[in-house]
Amino acid sequence: MTEKLLDAPRRVLAGVLGLLALGVVMFAAPRADGPPRPLPVDARPDEFSAARALGQLSRFATEPRPIGSAASARTRDYLVGHLRAEGFGVQVQRAVGASSGAGLATFGRVENVVATLPGSDPTGTILLAAHYDSAAMGPGASDDGAAVAAILETARALRERGPLRNDLVLLLSDGEEDGVLGAEAFVREHPLGRAKGVLLNFEARGAGGPTLMFETTRNNARLVSAFAHAAPRPHGDSSMVELYRMLPNNTDFTPLSEAGFRGMNFAWIQRGSHYHTATDSIGNLDRGSLQHQGATMLALTRTLGNTDMADLDGRGDATYFRLPGVMVTYPGALVPVLTVLSVLAFGGLVAAVRKRRLASLPRMLIAAVSAILPLLLAAVLAQVLWSVLAGVRPDYDTMGGLLHRPVPYRAAVAALAVLALSLWYVPLRRRLGPAALAVGALAWPTGLGVLLTWAAPGAAFLCTLPALACALGGLGAVLLPRGRFAALLLGLVVPGLLLPAWAQAAFDGMGLALAGVPALALALFGLTLLPLAELVLPERRAALAVPSALALAIALAVTGMTVETYDQTRPRRTHLAYVMNADSGTAHWVSGDADPGSWTRRYASGHDQGGLPPGYARNLRWTGPAQPMRAAEPRVQIVSRDGDLLRLRVSTGRGARSVTLRFDHPITEASAAVPGSRPARVAVDGTRPKTWPGEVRFRGLPASGASITVRVPGGRRLTAIAETTGLTTVPGFVPPPRDLVPSTREDGDLTTVTRTYNLR
Repeated sequence: MTEKLLDAPRRVLAGVLGLLALGVVMFAAPRADGPPRPLPVDARPDEFSAARALGQLSRFATEPRPIGSAASARTRDYLVGHLRAEGFGVQVQRAVGASSGAGLATFGRVENVVATLPGSDPTGTILLAAHYDSAAMGPGASDDGAAVAAILETARALRERGPLRNDLVLLLSDGEEDGVLGAEAFVREHPLGRAKGVLLNFEARGAGGPTLMFETTRNNARLVSAFAHAAPRPHGDSSMVELYRMLPNNTDFTPLSEAGFRGMNFAWIQRGSHYHTATDSIGNLDRGSLQHQGATMLALTRTLGNTDMADLDGRGDATYFRLPGVMVTYPGALVPVLTVLSVLAFGGLVAAVRKRRLASLPRMLIAAVSAILPLLLAAVLAQVLWSVLAGVRPDYDTMGGLLHRPVPYRAAVAALAVLALSLWYVPLRRRLGPAALAVGALAWPTGLGVLLTWAAPGAAFLCTLPALACALGGLGAVLLPRGRFAALLLGLVVPGLLLPAWAQAAFDGMGLALAGVPALALALFGLTLLPLAELVLPERRAALAVPSALALAIALAVTGMTVETYDQTRPRRTHLAYVMNADSGTAHWVSGDADPGSWTRRYASGHDQGGLPPGYARNLRWTGPAQPMRAAEPRVQIVSRDGDLLRLRVSTGRGARSVTLRFDHPITEASAAVPGSRPARVAVDGTRPKTWPGEVRFRGLPASGASITVRVPGGRRLTAIAETTGLTTVPGFVPPPRDLVPSTREDGDLTTVTRTYNLR
């Protein structure tokens, strides 16, 4: 098409200028739209100051604080004292929280900090939520200490302007990392857990980036409007909402929203290599991200706290997304309208191209049908790249694809998308013609827009708007003699703003392990760029596209391997645990690493798992002998058995924070209680993979123990595992070098003692 719309001498220059213009749109504009500058300690008292929040964070986020730990208790006491000093009514809710998964029931003794501030003329409740526990592997400065500190600073700033109209509740929950246990107990037992107000929950999955609003309850239109108008630099898009609704991931937002709260969930997701590791520290926390999170929290709390809750009622979800400098929102009713317009515009483009004899209908149809090939191939090549990288560098797999320096690999994925497009475009260009390929390719964003309008309306904009813009740009190029190039370029601005940014967010959130997802978005973007590709790739040069893209992808992958090195600020991860069988008196080191480093191999360098306790091994690759020691061991008393129903009394020796019970048969239900708490019950479906099929965990086990009831049809044996965090007390243990930290596996960096019991 473009070779007939522009004179040949100007084609390459126009194409280069067009690509440069798009490059500015794609890369420069979003980078100018990042988190704000952090405000200092002496900022205005009624403003949020990241520096003041950091002062709060430094009081508790310097060491791991998992549920039931001494550090968790110190954090709880600090939060209670500080909020009382700010004039809040504060109580500590002590309860047993519960959750379930495939073959698994998890319980934990939680201590939620609940603070209240009455409104002046309340029409409802605003619930600000974050969890103060951390993963056992790190201090959790970002996840979720930053949000807790931001709530403390927000609480202080709110007091500067007098009371809100609506009641304010602060929920600083416990046990989120072990299965949203604190939030579950809050909604099940606390009166305020059934208040059904507006929820603002804050999380983190990395160490920086803008705070994204990534999840909402249904019928969110008026909440989204409040967010778009009140929040400074609002970020996020409604495709995340649709995606998150399909995934099994849970935060505290899940049980709170299921209990009737309507609201929004926020998190930053960049620099994910620090997530759940020892490097999730104050030093690695982006100050601008903290400022953005806190300023968003304060602005929304003020706005919603002074809003009549009845005004937030409404039906339907809104579509929303970020463009540089502005948050775009429109009602769900407009989604099918835009989809119809994109289909009509695409149909008009097909008719115009056919009428001008730029391409025939059969050729455009062949191009449209075949354009699925580069989309699928790009995704497959990206996943093959990850498989090769994980094979060559098993340490990448240990990091879950969230690497320290991922940019060269992300660029390699983009080059593979170009390779996939070239393998399709170059052979068909001569047979079908560039106009047929350019128009036929637009059938995919158009068709996907139709599909998403039906299946996930909040994500439809990712395809509908690029399809509409490109079709209108193509029509302008065909029908306007003097504005052909400008029309084409303007039509590419919308996909240039939306699709690469979405791919970047997918890289941030999913890592390279799911590189096929952003690769698909990049290939879809590439289909919209075919008119420009025709400008910069005259026919005599087109054959160079395939080897050039392949060479570039290889060069970028090699560059990635070269720059992805480890040091104490960007450490490697390893999995290592100590397990002692109290029945046999033997002990072992175990590791699940695919290729352990020299430090890990000094403990676990063999493969013999025959000496491990029954039901213990799960995804383990390496073992080694260890010296037995005196350590906290599990104690299980079988109180009674009534058919399939087993009543147990479980405790451990001093120092063990948790106990795990593994059963040789699947479990179907479980309950747990500790002295002074109500029993918590869950139903259990499915089985645990690669180990004994039924499992019950109790996190934060008190010294007095817990009563656990399990229904286990046919059960004959259980293995109890007492777990103590850390390996420093194990004889012969030498701490790892500073460039090596425990992996994110929950059964790593543990001293465990097992005992097996016969149930019949």
